[in-house]
Amino acid sequence: MGETETERVKREVFGIGERRKHHTRKATPLKSHAKAPDTHHRLYRFRFYPTEEQAEQLERTFGACRWVYNEGLALRSGAWERYRVNVGFAETCRALTGWKRKDATAWLKDVSSTVLQQSLRHLDQAYGRFFKGEARYPRRKKKGRSRDTATYVRTGFKWVEDPGRPGTGLITLAKQSVPLDIRWSRALPAEEVPVRLSVTRDRAGRYFVSVLVEERIAPLPVVFVPGTREPKAVGVDVGLASLVILDDGTKFDHPRLLKRYAEKLARLQRELHHKVRGSKNRQKVREKIARLYALISDVRRDMLNQLTTRLVRENQVLVVEDLSVRTLMRVARGKGRGRKAKLNQAIMDASWGELLRQLRYKCEWYGRTLVVVDRFFPSTRRCSACHVTGPRLDVSVRKWTCAGCGALHDRDVNAAVNLRDEGLRLLAA
Repeated sequence: MGETETERVKREVFGIGERRKHHTRKATPLKSHAKAPDTHHRLYRFRFYPTEEQAEQLERTFGACRWVYNEGLALRSGAWERYRVNVGFAETCRALTGWKRKDATAWLKDVSSTVLQQSLRHLDQAYGRFFKGEARYPRRKKKGRSRDTATYVRTGFKWVEDPGRPGTGLITLAKQSVPLDIRWSRALPAEEVPVRLSVTRDRAGRYFVSVLVEERIAPLPVVFVPGTREPKAVGVDVGLASLVILDDGTKFDHPRLLKRYAEKLARLQRELHHKVRGSKNRQKVREKIARLYALISDVRRDMLNQLTTRLVRENQVLVVEDLSVRTLMRVARGKGRGRKAKLNQAIMDASWGELLRQLRYKCEWYGRTLVVVDRFFPSTRRCSACHVTGPRLDVSVRKWTCAGCGALHDRDVNAAVNLRDEGLRLLAA
């Protein structure tokens, strides 16, 4: 299909208008905001309490973002399936202009255009991840199941810093006249205009604003082994009996939050099952369940933040294993699937992926070295004393004796020591 025919299909079939601005100018892809040298993008999250009018406007915004995302997905999918025509981000933005002009969808004008364009940008990024093989094909968003969120770029909000309290101030969103009532739990970098805002509402009905800023983070002082000039290194092994095990034998307990609240969750789920669908009582129980899950998530996130910050502050080199959490949590089939399901739940409760993610960016921020050992390295069944590799060990085996030298090993501590030694070898190489 030639270029002229492609443009005709886009205009006549899908209602994508022509580029009326800069006809003689070659179209170039939009670039994301590039941070300044020696700075990091850092996200600050605050809770806010909207007025009744703000809550109604945000409700319309969330719905419009979801609708535009779904329409953009349908447009791009239909253009390719029916006509083998590629529709990109720029075409969906021009289609958005056409949607606003229609009487049936004129309500889109009540929402900031930059917010709707960001929804289309998120769709374009989802397609990019799919084509790179990093994610599956984008799916439609559903009310009540998809996350309620809206992203505001610099032209979509007004920021006025409080001179009396630098780093705090007033944030007024587009299409709103009253600033948000934000609880400033900590200050932003002084005299820095936020790069982007994301307003979200969780299942428990709480509103949060996430502020992205450019910040210069000072590296932490170098940590040496006491009495030497050798950087202090630590092997970090993650587990289920203990959440984190260090090579010196230090163990950090697994909070087991899902197990702690399992009885209460089960009781609320039974109550939900007996309520009539669509009733107010059913909605009340759903809100109780959502608040309980929000509590679990908040406690887990706070615990992981404290733990990873401590590890980064006390060590110069951190060695971890490259875990594929998605592979470990594959659904079991056949015999033993019940036991595997409980193991998957324990891995999900431990949140290994989030722990490793926090270690990565905090090491980058504070000038630490993070060494990632290959996931096929036999850290668990290799003797840290004589380096003899033994047979595979079941998860229930917590201690084992080396057949080569007779040393008795704690399963997790031995793995942490092997990770540290392997990490130092890789670092030296």
